[in-house]
Amino acid sequence: MSAGGSNKAIIAAFLANLGISIAKFIAFLFTGATSMLAESVHSLADTGNQALLLLGGKRSKKTATPLHQFGFGRERYFWSFVVAIVLFTVGAMFAMYEGVHKIQHPEKLDSPQWAFGVLIVAIGLESYSFRTAIVEANRVRGKASWSHFIRRSKAPELPVVLLEDFGALIGLVLALSAVSLTVVTGNPVWDGYGTLSIGLLLFVIAIVLAIEMKSLLIGEAAAPEDEAAIKAAIETSTTAESLIHLRTEHIGPDEVLVVAKVAFPADMRLREIAAAVDEIEASIRVGVPEATLVFIEPDIHRGPAV
Repeated sequence: MSAGGSNKAIIAAFLANLGISIAKFIAFLFTGATSMLAESVHSLADTGNQALLLLGGKRSKKTATPLHQFGFGRERYFWSFVVAIVLFTVGAMFAMYEGVHKIQHPEKLDSPQWAFGVLIVAIGLESYSFRTAIVEANRVRGKASWSHFIRRSKAPELPVVLLEDFGALIGLVLALSAVSLTVVTGNPVWDGYGTLSIGLLLFVIAIVLAIEMKSLLIGEAAAPEDEAAIKAAIETSTTAESLIHLRTEHIGPDEVLVVAKVAFPADMRLREIAAAVDEIEASIRVGVPEATLVFIEPDIHRGPAV
């Protein structure tokens, strides 16, 4: 996945969320609507999250060290996992607490026109950010469905931004509905229900993100099509007899570790095996450029391939 495309979506989301957060907080000061306060905190958390994603992208480019010999590609996964935690603690927990509090102790809503104006502008800005993320994601997701893209993408930034922007748009609609019901009915308890709904929405998004980022942190294999290309590169070699077993793992969004045991004829000389291994490694990298680390163990065939 293009880092430039990810950064473009992140920066668009950062600028949109920063402006929206300030506007929502001003609206809260004028209206006293807790749904606006919850949305302000939500947007502020999202702004911080975009900064964390940019930090992860920068740190992932550090040169490998003797302590971290495979580099720092997983920094992007770690900071994306932190984003899920921030969204859960700062966003979801705060909104749910405020929602329950305002349902139990409703307060009068003042100057609702401020809330309506800010929410409408925020929906426009958030829609722009969401559209940018969709355009950048469409460049890399191919024919995969959106759910499959979010669950299987090895680069975390675009799925995170997509879910955040989608959640932000739904949250804005919930806040607008809550303020509208409060004005129409004259009952401020609807503001509390809107705030609680926003908190529950953020809770669900945070859990989905945490699950996906945890899987990437633990280590996921290369995509099935990439594994197939690696197997083909080995099995079509003119010198190798067969592939005994293959293991792959993403050590970063754009870095795949490949470990394979390959059977060669028992009468091959060491120099011939070394040349054959170099040829196979080059062939693997042609088919899968992300295969930055390839280790091939020569062996003789003793049983069925695994």
